[in-house]
Amino acid sequence: MSVLDKVLSLRPGNTVARVGPGSRIPLLNPREPLRALERVPVALPCLPVQAKGALPGLLRAARSEDTVLGLACPHPTADRGAAERFVAAVHEAAVEAEHSRPLFLQAGPVRVVKADEDSLGPLREGIFRVVDAGFSLVSLDLSRLDSYAAVEAVNALAGPVTERELSLELSAPAPGHGGLLDAYRSLLEGLKQWKVPVRFVRVSERDLGGGEPDVGMLRSVVDLAAEYGAVVCVGDVREGFPRTLPTYVAAGARKVDCIGPFERLALGSWSADLRASVEEKAAASGVAAGELLSVLEDSLPPLEPKARERLEALSFAEASEVFAALGAVGTGGSVMRFLAENRGE
Repeated sequence: MSVLDKVLSLRPGNTVARVGPGSRIPLLNPREPLRALERVPVALPCLPVQAKGALPGLLRAARSEDTVLGLACPHPTADRGAAERFVAAVHEAAVEAEHSRPLFLQAGPVRVVKADEDSLGPLREGIFRVVDAGFSLVSLDLSRLDSYAAVEAVNALAGPVTERELSLELSAPAPGHGGLLDAYRSLLEGLKQWKVPVRFVRVSERDLGGGEPDVGMLRSVVDLAAEYGAVVCVGDVREGFPRTLPTYVAAGARKVDCIGPFERLALGSWSADLRASVEEKAAASGVAAGELLSVLEDSLPPLEPKARERLEALSFAEASEVFAALGAVGTGGSVMRFLAENRGE
């Protein structure tokens, strides 16, 4: 049995059900590469796919730099078919590229704005669809809730994720008088009592001070998360791209979600008129323009061939820079070999 065959046996059941048992793409739960890289100073790179034309460039960069890669669907519950279309597009691009490095797919962050059943019911259905679509990581944004409501909401929503032993990522609820660390502690302690496993604790670049991160705060979050068996993701990295990425790794972050230039590249691929229309709608809705583009893309005219080629090439270049800054270059093959040799652990 080859290394790839052994690693394919580790794919989550929901992913195999979506792409088919004959697929040769190593779509994994991110806990697997983390297990392989436990003692390596590296953070898993996770990049937003705000225009699907970027996928070939992102995958080619991961192959060229031999790295693990996470791909995020910013709004997987935008409509009933959004999650399925995203997974299908990634899988099609990976098959075409004959991709054989570890991949993981992240849904969200999905915003949770209220903890009442009228709000949680539709969101719970959306998370069921996301899991059914084949995602192995679901990220929930709890920043609009207090700690009590956040615990209640996660306990009501996490079933489809935890029952399948997939990875759950949570941002902090709104900080009270005790600040950000107390908000994380209250959340994690509450969920521990309900036996809800949390794999990733998400802290945004903004919460760390933007382009000049509070390294002490990040290390404190890393230490706190470790008490509950979780690791830290730094999310929404814009201002600090790519300069602060090594700082996040050195402080103990194990996953970094880089928006950086990818939003600009995606928006810039369409005509000025279409771009202005998307930006106007984004301003009115309060959603970032790149995120809204990912929702609207299927209703927009297809990219011109030259624009698609440019998006692919620039995405390749920027992704390669991310991989180098996070210490991820060369991790793809080593993760595959480790997992093949340690499947039973």
